[in-house]
Parts: sequence; C-alpha cells; structure tokens
Amino acid sequence: MTTPTLTDRYVDATLRRLPERQRADIERELRASIEDAVEARVDGGEDPADAERAVLTGLGDPARLAAGYSDRPLHLIGPALYLPYTRLLIALIAIVVPIVATVVGVVQAFDGAGIGEIIGDVIGAAITTAVNVAFWTTLLFAVLERLPDVRVPVLREWTLDQLPEPPSRRRRYADLIAETVALALFAAFVLVSPVLRIKTDAAGDPIGILSPWLWDTGVVYGFVFLALAGLSFNYVKMYTRWSAPVAVAGAAVNLAAAVVMVWVAASNHLLNPAFVTAADWRADVWEWVRLGVIIVAAMSIVQIVVELVRGFTTRSWVQADLGTTIREAVDRIPGVRR
Repeated sequence: MTTPTLTDRYVDATLRRLPERQRADIERELRASIEDAVEARVDGGEDPADAERAVLTGLGDPARLAAGYSDRPLHLIGPALYLPYTRLLIALIAIVVPIVATVVGVVQAFDGAGIGEIIGDVIGAAITTAVNVAFWTTLLFAVLERLPDVRVPVLREWTLDQLPEPPSRRRRYADLIAETVALALFAAFVLVSPVLRIKTDAAGDPIGILSPWLWDTGVVYGFVFLALAGLSFNYVKMYTRWSAPVAVAGAAVNLAAAVVMVWVAASNHLLNPAFVTAADWRADVWEWVRLGVIIVAAMSIVQIVVELVRGFTTRSWVQADLGTTIREAVDRIPGVRR
C-alpha cells in the first residue's frame, strides 16, 4: 500500500469540501499546478521535499482554497450585502424595539403594575425583541449570501442629490428658543397651578388642577428638574461636537422624564380628584386624559430611542425630520426610483 504524499493529503483535504461533480476537474487542475510549482523550485536548486512543502504552504488552508473553487463565502455577511444588512438591522431595532417596549409598558401600567415591575418588564421586552430582531435578520442575510443563483436586489444607486443639506444654524437657534419658551410656560403652569382660581372650594380657596400628591412627594420638582436638564443638554449639543457620553446622558435624562410621566398617569396621580368633581367632568374624562398622557410619553420614548440610534449612526446632533427619514427609507427599497 502506497503511503500518501503531502500533495495527496492536501488535494484530498481540498476535494472533500467540494461537490462531487467538481472534484475530478479540480483535482487534475490542482495537481498540475502543484507539480509545475514544485518542478520550478527543484530546477532552481531546492530539495524536492522542501519544494513540495513550500508550494503547499503557499497555497494555504485547504478549506479556504476549496471555498475559492466553489465560490462559497467564508463570512457570515459579505461586502455585497453588508450595507443593506446593517441599515435594515438598525432600522428594525430603532423602530420595533421601542414600539414593543412601549406597548408592554402601557399594558402593564393599565394592569396596575408597580413602577419597578413596569421598568423590569419593559427592559426585558426590549432586550428579547432586540435579540430576536438581530438573530432573524442576520439569519436571513446569511442564507441569502449562500443561496446559489440568487440575485439580491441592490440599494438605490447613490447620486450627489442624496447628499444632506447643510444644517441651518439659524433654524437650530429658532428651534431651541421655541423649546425654551414652551418649557418655561409649561413649568410656570405646573408650579402655579395650585393657586389658579379656575375652581374654588366652599371657603373660596382655589382647587388645584394637578394632584396635591405631586407636591407632597416632590415628584413635580423632580420632573421639572429633568425637563430643565434635558433642555440644558440641548444647549450643550448646540455648541459641542457629537460625543457618545453626552448623547447617552441626554437620552437618559429625557427617558427618565418620560418614564415619570407614564408612572404618574398610570398610578392615578395626575389630576386632582377634587378638581375633577368641582368641574363636573364625566367619569371617562380622566381615563382619556390619562391615556393621552401615556401615549404622548410613549411616543416621546420612541423618538428619544430613534434619535439616539440615529446619532450613533451619523455621529451628528443634526437629525433629519420625520418626512426626510421616511423618504430615505423609501429610497433604499430595492427598485424604488424617484
């Protein structure tokens, strides 16, 4: 029985990774290539054994060589699909995860769960959803990468028209001033609401619109502080370059304010029951007010998360408006043309 040579072992290790129909042709081609390379080295004065080892070493890992012959990728997501993969993954995580987390939080709030349970369930739902989105999206693109004779549609061809417009500093100033004025009016209303004489009791004293519990516990002052802190971060963003710590800290403050809103509304501590009675509101009015506050806070949470993800993607404080974001998403759909 003839002992296999290094060349025999190398060729065998390569062929076992190839389809049966390709092996005969590739074996002839590979052996001929190895023989020619070894002969050239021997003619140059090398020892035949050393020449064979050098040639086989130069060919590299048989698994990689076989992948080259069969045009089989050795990566999970290749360059051709990497951009569509990352863009779709980021978009799905930025859209699906906040929506699922918000729905879970709202449902738990209406079920009367405590704030700790709500936060735990929301975080758990967000992590589970993100893992599932990442896994199934990656699996889909990995399969597409390896399907034979499958033409994957490419993204819309890039043109100079897709370059973003330079941000207008004047517009950013105007938006910041408008936000400052709105926050000042909101904070003033909240703080003076106990003395507004919209409704009075039998003694003629004003009945506050908001629940006295907010002042007794200090929650109202904490919420106003968070709102002011969020505005302060917006001023910081106006004069500094984008940085991850500032982006995360600003998002955390805004998320905390939104969570406080959800908690206050869900725990029936928003409106003053005495005011509701004095105003002769129907029983379902409070439920609609509470639902409205929770929906607004939930939408704020979604927006905060989307802006944070987009910030990490663009490394910029300048965010496209909703219309531009939708147009960009539509333009990236394969086959869509303006």
